[in-house]
Amino acid sequence: MTLDPKLLARLGPFPVRARKVMEGVLTGLHQSRAYGQSVEFMEHKEYAPGDEIKNIDWRAYAKLDKYYVKRFEMETNLRALLVVDASGSMAYGRGPLTKLSYSAICAGALAYLLSKQGDQVGLVIAGDPDPSSTERLPAGVRSFLPFGASALHVQELLQRLDTAQGRGPTLLAKALDFAAEKAGRRALVIVLSDLFDATERTAPALKMLRGRRHDVLLLQVLDREELDFPFDDPTRFLSMEDDRQVEAQPRQIRESYLEELGKFLDGTRRDLARADVEVEQIATDDPPDRVLLRLLARRGGG
Repeated sequence: MTLDPKLLARLGPFPVRARKVMEGVLTGLHQSRAYGQSVEFMEHKEYAPGDEIKNIDWRAYAKLDKYYVKRFEMETNLRALLVVDASGSMAYGRGPLTKLSYSAICAGALAYLLSKQGDQVGLVIAGDPDPSSTERLPAGVRSFLPFGASALHVQELLQRLDTAQGRGPTLLAKALDFAAEKAGRRALVIVLSDLFDATERTAPALKMLRGRRHDVLLLQVLDREELDFPFDDPTRFLSMEDDRQVEAQPRQIRESYLEELGKFLDGTRRDLARADVEVEQIATDDPPDRVLLRLLARRGGG
């Protein structure tokens, strides 16, 4: 996959920040509540046995005749795990981009930015198994790339995104269970999916991730035709994940379809918001750079 240099240039000034406090090593742009020597002074506290003598503030001692030590807020390195839904419904797209290719562009740009600022990024592609793969992975996980931040690592991640194909049933919930296992301590988990899941297990799996104190962001990607239902002539609608099909008069069902879709989208957003899962609902005709700039500006402003 080749990322548009103009896209990267526009995104560059915005750091990718997790909303929640992260734990990690003393690198990167992200801040943790763990205290230790670092670059950012937090506050004084009275000296107690076991505190580092080198952190005593001698100016405070001269003024107050008491020993105070400086506490610092550690900066930490972020671990971000991208989870991309590669089920059959993600292959839909009547415009220049399918939902999966749109998601791959967004995921690739985020991976590039994260690695550029020294963060580790991993990738889970959710879907049925790839028969040609030598990876031994659980059901629901087509591909997994562990955390890394090197240029070669990002190139491998982009390659996997570029070759991902949308096929088979939605197995996102199983992939999220796997992601929870691999994310380790608190991490930023970014999920890209249309969330079309007949099992209704995906939303609980997203809540489970948040319950484990990960910062969870869902980019819910939909095609403009799915949002507007612009069909007029009698149409046979084919499922992209199984053998189901239905013939319908679009003009007769448009109103009820849009009503049900609205309930689904609004209900998803409200339900996940109650669990503190952030949801960004995106149409594939919205330029990816505009979407990511909006997202990064909101998250980077805190």
